[in-house]
Amino acid sequence: MNVSIVIPTYNRKPILEKCLKALEKQNLNENISNYEVIVVDDGSTDGTTYWIKDNYEVLPHVVLYEQEHGGPALGRNLGVMKSKYEIIIFIDSDLIVLDDFIACHVNKLLFSWNKNNKKCFTYGSVINTSNFSNPESERYKLTDFSFAYFATGNVAISKELLLSVGLFDNSFSLYGWEDLELGERLKKLGTKLIKCPEAVGFHWHPPFDCGQIESLVSQEKERARMALIFYKKHSNLRVRFMIQLTPLHILLWQIICLGGLISIKRLFPLLRFLIDSGRNRIALEIVRIPLNLIYVKELRRLI
Repeated sequence: MNVSIVIPTYNRKPILEKCLKALEKQNLNENISNYEVIVVDDGSTDGTTYWIKDNYEVLPHVVLYEQEHGGPALGRNLGVMKSKYEIIIFIDSDLIVLDDFIACHVNKLLFSWNKNNKKCFTYGSVINTSNFSNPESERYKLTDFSFAYFATGNVAISKELLLSVGLFDNSFSLYGWEDLELGERLKKLGTKLIKCPEAVGFHWHPPFDCGQIESLVSQEKERARMALIFYKKHSNLRVRFMIQLTPLHILLWQIICLGGLISIKRLFPLLRFLIDSGRNRIALEIVRIPLNLIYVKELRRLI
């Protein structure tokens, strides 16, 4: 079999360099004839395309495409349409994988195809880390567990199946939900999720600091706008719970935030203390509480 790895990217050049170099170190086996790494640059302004073009000699598997800034759904669709091979692996451009990554996905996927007539996909492990110099040293944590059915941070799937279900919806031009919406369509076809924890990727993000709060608030408001598109396409109870569009959710987050008393503004001194003490990860988990209240309030406002 042959594999096309599709990676949309936007202004992530430093970590993308690590991502692509790791993908050039893959140990293949008898199940894999060849692979390509399709990078779709989504209008980056940080020199991403220049770096790739200047380093083609050390990136022999990389194929570069460029588009105007339109979001990851548009980029992934372009990558799939330009791909040459029968297995598609989606990863994010801030994911660093181990050298058996492709082989693990392909081994598990081919074994599962025999049972499910290709109506399945493999879902690898994603370990979050802020360690830029050595992301592979991070251990799996409870907070790394995900309930998502189809998340494009680390999945492998038949190109034929993707095309039959209709690819990603380009209406999802902002942050969030485009992969879960595609997952909803896959689920309706009876597609099976096959866990593949041995296909490990380390998802890097910079250590949290208070300077990120404004962009995180904007991100939650974008997520609410995209959640509304998701719900309009699939107005069922499962999606309502996924996007937290129920009276239970607004009540829950109001209670957790004590009716708004626990806010980002009031938490700021605590966040600053934790960051100064080197406990950035704890600070991030705390700030996610009022951020989620912002999200559910914005979603209800839009409805």
